[in-house]
Amino acid sequence: MSIVSNLCITSNSGGEMQAVKTINVLANKGIVNDRYYKEKNDKDIQVTLIESENVDYYNKLSGTNFLTTDFRRNIITKGISLNQLVGKEIEVGEVKMKVHRLCDPCRYLQDLLKQKDFVKKMLNRSGLRCEILTNGSISINDNINVLE
Repeated sequence: MSIVSNLCITSNSGGEMQAVKTINVLANKGIVNDRYYKEKNDKDIQVTLIESENVDYYNKLSGTNFLTTDFRRNIITKGISLNQLVGKEIEVGEVKMKVHRLCDPCRYLQDLLKQKDFVKKMLNRSGLRCEILTNGSISINDNINVLE
């Protein structure tokens, strides 16, 4: 079963990510109280996902102990291979989303984490960028379903 294992938001760009139990989202706008929330939002930055397994992978590979919040993604998943979802619609809790593309690892995060080869090690493992299609809420332990 694929589930939401953690949720993270921050109210300002570059601010510390806060773990929360529930997020409220509005279609085409983003996550309420998150740094990227705005009217007529770009479909690429409304919400991001990452596999908890890929956070674990990086920690094992690098001998680190980063938290899921350190990777600066909004929804941390468990039990689903996200890369296969590009171009598909998914339902996370009660919210429908369109998966647009992989979320590339970036130099900003590499520098923030003080990890020399972060971008190289996390290529194709840094999650997804999605568009929010319906209003609703997402909570920890909500199911994730791929829509046909």
